[in-house]
Amino acid sequence: MSLIHGGQLQKIALDYQIPSEQWLDLSTGISPFCYPIPEIPTSIWQQLPQPSADLIAAAKSYYGCRHILATSGSQSIISKLPALCQQHLGNELKVWLPRVGYKEHQKAWQQHDYQICLYDQLPLPQQLTARCVVVVINPNNPSGQLYSRACLTDLLTKVEQLGGWLIIDEAFMDVIIPSQSLIDHADNDHLMVFRSVGKFFGLAGIRLGFVSAAPRWLEAITALSSPWEVNGPAQFIATQALLNTTWQQKQLADLQQLAEQLEFLLQQQFNNDISGTVLFKTVKLDHATEVFEQLCRHGVYVRLCDEKNALRFGIATTKQLSRLTKVLNHLNIAKLITD
Repeated sequence: MSLIHGGQLQKIALDYQIPSEQWLDLSTGISPFCYPIPEIPTSIWQQLPQPSADLIAAAKSYYGCRHILATSGSQSIISKLPALCQQHLGNELKVWLPRVGYKEHQKAWQQHDYQICLYDQLPLPQQLTARCVVVVINPNNPSGQLYSRACLTDLLTKVEQLGGWLIIDEAFMDVIIPSQSLIDHADNDHLMVFRSVGKFFGLAGIRLGFVSAAPRWLEAITALSSPWEVNGPAQFIATQALLNTTWQQKQLADLQQLAEQLEFLLQQQFNNDISGTVLFKTVKLDHATEVFEQLCRHGVYVRLCDEKNALRFGIATTKQLSRLTKVLNHLNIAKLITD
């Protein structure tokens, strides 16, 4: 099963016969500002990548956890989890997944023939069964739905009693203030937490993420991984980015300002509730497919959500926001969504 994601500009450009350099690409939840790439020593390019103690120390400090493993992006762990679960829990169990959310989670479990249960709100304690797996995307992408630490701590207690796993994908947690992360609980043998470097730091191209869990699970994941899982330049860049608190504070402030401006524009244009985070804004629409196609014809690429009932807009810079405003005004969105 091949899934559609944002960030597929080359394909969209071909579909609509508009050169890729002429597009306004707001199709992802990746920051439009990336951490400035430092000068990378030649030796790092020449050597095979080795696990970096400096990177792990920086990650533990930034995320506030005791045990963490660097991976080539969250996606690499998502695809390994069902096999890991099969080894230790078997596959005669239920896996609870959000109905709306990053669909690679669902794809991975389906490919291993697990019994899938989809939820709109977290499953109730009485619905959970022995050795179940509950996957939570917090905050959710694309809905922006956010569960509190207290809520997830209660869920973890129940899952632990049942001998199951709570898996939390916190790819967008960097921008949540105050943080609702449960990563500081990841010593628990029944909890696994993912974090992403690509989103907040604007470094999706280096393919780096982290998973925090009890040491035996990190060792099991390592055993399933290929050698040289994370390239050397990625480790070098991320070590500096995770330690640079001054840059992080400015990044968050800049994103918050732009997110407010984007939300105001979308509220004016669509006259609808806007959800999301400071890395993306999502608008629910009855005519989402039609609006998506109209935007594409004008060289604006956003994310048509999987359910075809919402559009997700990545955060735009000031210049990009000006272009988006002109296109939306030209299309007369209010008329388009009521026709």
